[in-house]
Amino acid sequence: MPAISFQSVSKTYVTARGGFQALDNVRFDIEEGEFFGLLGPNGAGKTTLISVLAGLVRATSGRVLVRGHDVQADYAQARRQLGVVPQELVFDPFFTVREALRIQSGYFGVRHNDAWVDELLQSLGLADKANANMRQLSGGMKRRVLVAQALVHRPPVIVLDEPTAGVDVELRQTLWQFIARLNREGHTVLLTTHYLEEAEALCGRIAMLKAGRVVALERTSALLKAASSNVLRFKADAALPPALAARARVTGRIVQLPAHDAQEIERHLAALREAGVHAEDVEIRKPDLEDVFLDVMAAGQPEVVA
Repeated sequence: MPAISFQSVSKTYVTARGGFQALDNVRFDIEEGEFFGLLGPNGAGKTTLISVLAGLVRATSGRVLVRGHDVQADYAQARRQLGVVPQELVFDPFFTVREALRIQSGYFGVRHNDAWVDELLQSLGLADKANANMRQLSGGMKRRVLVAQALVHRPPVIVLDEPTAGVDVELRQTLWQFIARLNREGHTVLLTTHYLEEAEALCGRIAMLKAGRVVALERTSALLKAASSNVLRFKADAALPPALAARARVTGRIVQLPAHDAQEIERHLAALREAGVHAEDVEIRKPDLEDVFLDVMAAGQPEVVA
């Protein structure tokens, strides 16, 4: 039995200007114990899909099961299986960190949970903030509390919706060490993130959404292996010629260009010389998940299921 099963899920929002289809026949399973990535550009439908999974939004058609429990017909049992870390910083300003975790435990009928609460506080770097009021915490500390609240009832399925957005490196390392440990212990993890290097490092399998549809679903290693080109990376001291600029990924002075073979690399370098652009720190690397993601989004290819 899958940990999560999305069965032909569609969601249409009705607006004054007509209908908007946020999800279009999304269907895939996440197996028990997987670390699964859900990727897509802004507006692709990731958060809507997570909201349907959590029972916060009702799908227009299709079903979602969490360990066999329908998220609509059997909401209480399905929700008990889930620990969801939302994007937004939502907190109650009237309680301390420890009080917030005890109250969250009570929502799920979990009593005498202090040992696990202490472990969460220690593992997420919150031990010295246990008696601090929530409104006194920094944004990064509040996000740590959100993670602790999602895990306080020991859910077998953990859903992380952009958990490291806007947070420091220390929190990222602390969070991923703890989540990786829980995954090794058998917890299923579903991650949405715009930090594709995190998805590449952590996720065994990935689905990519575009305009509410699944456009790729494959093991991470297979997605990387299927990438058709290497990448020429260099620093440029001037604007690229238009033909190269149209294909390049540019971050400040760093330019990255796809290159299928040595001849194409030489053509790129010759075009730069002809345009009077000096290339520094030239290197050739294997494609990463960001390269694959950009290729898939640009192609808008049909669904690939494995």
